Amino acid sequence: MDPHHAHPTCALCPYDWSERYCRNAKGKAPANCPSLRLREQAAGALAETVSPENREFARLASVQESLCYGGRENGYATVKPLKPRIVETVEFARRMGYRRLGLAFCIGLRKEGAIVHEIFQTNGFEVASVSCKAGAVSKAELGIGPADQVDPNAAHESMCNPVFQAEALNAAGTDFNVLLGLCVGHDSLFLKYAKAPCTVLAVKDRLLGHNPLAAVQQYDGYCRYLKQPLE
Repeated sequence: MDPHHAHPTCALCPYDWSERYCRNAKGKAPANCPSLRLREQAAGALAETVSPENREFARLASVQESLCYGGRENGYATVKPLKPRIVETVEFARRMGYRRLGLAFCIGLRKEGAIVHEIFQTNGFEVASVSCKAGAVSKAELGIGPADQVDPNAAHESMCNPVFQAEALNAAGTDFNVLLGLCVGHDSLFLKYAKAPCTVLAVKDRLLGHNPLAAVQQYDGYCRYLKQPLE
């Protein structure tokens, strides 16, 4: 593929972060760098970001980013992380002036969901929380038979219902939605139908205790089978 017409591959950038163009406008960049090739789109994205609709949200997101580090006054090399994501979520929601938070959670994380709901309430928010199985709709509605159920012997197995989760939080008038452990694909449908801005507290990974990066971090170790196409 002609690199001058290729899609961006920032994850494979040949230059160290310290010398990349996206960190320093005088830095280096490959031919397919989106910062250089897509200048028109970049300008349009900036206009959207600083528009009246988005500017304060984007500004406070950047403020929140910096406040998650200590030691900044001594330079970048000395910064250290200070806050877990749950604290960051609470702080950002406060800065935005949100009053009502939505929590869309997986029923498999119902214990964690109850704790998160309590943390939000403790910090002064109204909370609307909806589990993935709300609605109790049979997987048969999707054309799924017993063989493709988690429990093939169940007469009724409720499907995950992310569209209903989104609509329930829309009806609750939430200002900001937090996703907790929704499945791959189900999270996509929730994000498609939710009206309020959303963030993700944690994602689903049944095998790795909801820490999907563990497989990526073990790419040269226990998960080296990922170097081959999955069958």
